[in-house]
Order: sequence, then C-alpha cells, then structure tokens
Amino acid sequence: MNIQPHPTKPGFFVVRYMKRHPITRKPIDRRREAEGKKEAERVYRELVLEVEGVIKKEVTPTWAMILDDYLVASANRGLTKKTISDTEYCLRAHTMEAWGDQYIDSITTQDVRELLQARVGHRKPSHQKYMLKCMRSVFNYAVEAAKLNRNPSPMMKFKVGDKIKAVLNEEQAKLLIAKARELDWEWAPHYAVALYTGMRNGELYALKKGNVDFASNTILVNVSWNSKDGFKSTKSGDDRRIDIPAPLLPILKELMEESDSEFLLPRLSKWDKGEQARDLRMFLQGIGLQPIRFHDLRATWATMLLSKGVEPIKVMKMGGWKDIETMMIYARKAGVDIKGASACLNLESPDPTPRGAARGTQVLELVKQA
Repeated sequence: MNIQPHPTKPGFFVVRYMKRHPITRKPIDRRREAEGKKEAERVYRELVLEVEGVIKKEVTPTWAMILDDYLVASANRGLTKKTISDTEYCLRAHTMEAWGDQYIDSITTQDVRELLQARVGHRKPSHQKYMLKCMRSVFNYAVEAAKLNRNPSPMMKFKVGDKIKAVLNEEQAKLLIAKARELDWEWAPHYAVALYTGMRNGELYALKKGNVDFASNTILVNVSWNSKDGFKSTKSGDDRRIDIPAPLLPILKELMEESDSEFLLPRLSKWDKGEQARDLRMFLQGIGLQPIRFHDLRATWATMLLSKGVEPIKVMKMGGWKDIETMMIYARKAGVDIKGASACLNLESPDPTPRGAARGTQVLELVKQA
C-alpha cells in the first residue's frame, strides 16, 4: 500500500496506486492527497478500483461493444444482410437496456434466464428460442475472441409445436385464382404461380423467363431476393427444379409474351415495398375467404400435393426443404399421416336381420318403462 506522508503538508498523505496494463504493458498511475491515515487508506481503495476499472474496460468489453464486434464479424463470415439485420433488431430491442453497459464477463446464466422471461416470456416458444439463439451466438463469438472464458447461455427446452398458419383447401385455392382473374386483379398471375409451384416470395420475385424450361416441363429455382441482400442464392443454398402442372403452362406462356422484361412475373411497386401479404389478406377477405399470409400459399401448395398422394420426398425436393421432418409438418396438416388409419373399424352388425330390429324395439320399450 503506497501511502506516504505529504512533504509539505503536516497531517496529509500522498496516496498512489500504479499497475501495468496486461496487454500494452504501459503503467496506469493514479495519485491523490488525503488528510489523515484512515482517509488515506479509503482513498487508496478508491484508486485501486479506479485503475482496475480502466484496465477492465480496455480488456473486457461491455455487452454493447461485443455486440457491435459480433455484427461486423458476422458480415465477414458471409451471413446475409437480412440474417444480420434480424439478429441485430432482436438483440438491440431486448438486451441493450439491461446489459448495454454491463461487462460481458459479468453476465450470468441466471441473468440470461431472467432477461428471457422479462422480455419475451409472454411470447411464443419459437420467439423465445430465437432470442436465446441470438444471444448464444454473441457469447460464442466472445469466447472465440478470448474475451470470455465460457458461454453463460443456459440449455433450455422450448415446446415449439409443429403448427403452421392456416392454409387454403383446394376449393378455396380455385376460388382465389378464379376471382383474381375475373376481377383482373394485378396479383392474379403471382397467386397462380405461387399456388402451382410452392415457390417462396423471394424466389418468385427473382424468377426469370430463362428459368422456365418448356422442353423438360420444369422451372429452375436458383435465385432468391430480399430487400436487405438483393438477389442471392435460395434459402437452402441449393438449386432445385419444380415440375410444371398442365394448368400452369398456358399461364406461363402468356406471361412470357406479356413484356420484354427478363423477369417472368409483372413488377409491382407494392411488391417492391413488401406489401404482398397485406394485399392478399385484403383480397381474401373481399371474396369471403379466411385471410392468410402470402407465404401460406406455399403451405397450401404442399398440403394439396400431399393430400393427393404425392410422395413427401418429392414435395420436399420441389419445395426446397432441407429435411423430411419439416416436410412432415405439412403432411400432418394435410392429414396424410393418418389417412386410411381407421378403415379397419366397422361397428355395424354384419347381419341386421328383422329379428335384430325386433330386439332393438324390445330394448327401447324396456328403457321407456324404466
């Protein structure tokens, strides 16, 4: 403890604390005067905390600092702008108020649990799971960058069901296409291609005429689009081909001849702004159908194919799903996994003779008498 009597002030002391920075090796020196021995000891403790705080701030980042570094590193690792944007939005909205100025190594597992409960405990399990995934990624980055010894994220289970949003049945899908054509709705060709191919919104937006092959009767899906990244690879990263159903052929040929654009579907300003879901809900309500998301046209396509007996593996390949487990969500929605399961049940009498009917009448009489 470096406490020396003041050379010119009787009863005063010169208090000093110095420590070298563990990385730069530069000394961090603090000194102060204090009156009396006890006051000098108290000041010394303050100087220790002050110097240690300076070192810690330079060596150990706060949550806000490590989040900024993580987002930059994510871009360098090749993550899409949309993925980074979604992660940033979630974490800044839910963690900055509580953790922004907190040192990364002071955040505990209990802190993570409490923040999840406080911020998204009332939300769906899928949203809670996503937020934990985002936080875990930042902590993992801190560990990799040697800013943290271990990831404090808890291992938590979320009961995420396999429910999907409402879909249209076949008759409703037919009505949607028919009414859109009848009313000359600007989205009519978009709805038709979506329902006949199961393509995602971004894939439809990026679909070029050159990707429609009438010789092989297929559509090549190899590009997608979103407002953050522009044109990019598909969600799965793989190219795929979709079989063109016969009713779609004349629609495609008409679209081919409509304009000189390289893109198949008409470019709508509302589509550029991402208003396709709002317009679909409005149109469905206008024709007396339940409102669904634009993305649910894809689910409608999948459930219709599965309900007609198309093998799930084929639907999975054409739809661009990575695994059969995801595909089985749609199979359950279509009732494919239980179709015919109760065909073996038959509770009817094999010989409904008049005598049996007479016995039934006798039973009814007995019941009435009772």
